[in-house]
Amino acid sequence: MDAAACKPLPRYVFRRTFDAPLDLVWAAWTEPARLAQWWGPEGFVNPRCEFEPRPDGRIHIDMTAPDGRVYPLTGRVTEIEPRRRLTFECTALGPNGRTLFDEVNEVVFEETADGGTAVAVYVRIVALRDAVAHRYLDMTEAGWSESLERLRSAVMRRQD
Repeated sequence: MDAAACKPLPRYVFRRTFDAPLDLVWAAWTEPARLAQWWGPEGFVNPRCEFEPRPDGRIHIDMTAPDGRVYPLTGRVTEIEPRRRLTFECTALGPNGRTLFDEVNEVVFEETADGGTAVAVYVRIVALRDAVAHRYLDMTEAGWSESLERLRSAVMRRQD
């Protein structure tokens, strides 16, 4: 067995506070039309964004990069506590359609004292499925950070 196979699978934690009401931030995570506006790194678009906000609800997002490559993500919602917690499993597929890795994401929402919303995103990689998966995992931190900044812009625009 090689040394890479013995390494623990990555985990990430992202925390952001949004100057937006909890209901709006929750809607941005659970309504497909709103989710499509911010999901993915800067410059990506989501022409297909399916999200069923219920236990065992289906997820399918086709993230399209600025160069036109499509990065599909499929999965399912595993737990949902409206306005408090959202947990979903997903599988990242490469542009060639091969399964890259599986992850579990937990998003915790909390209303702040000033009427904003604190969000914590816990990302746990649970399986590597392809030898090139590490190339994509290397972009996880930047991708989530950019997505959350796009979310900030999406909820801020809606307040105007």
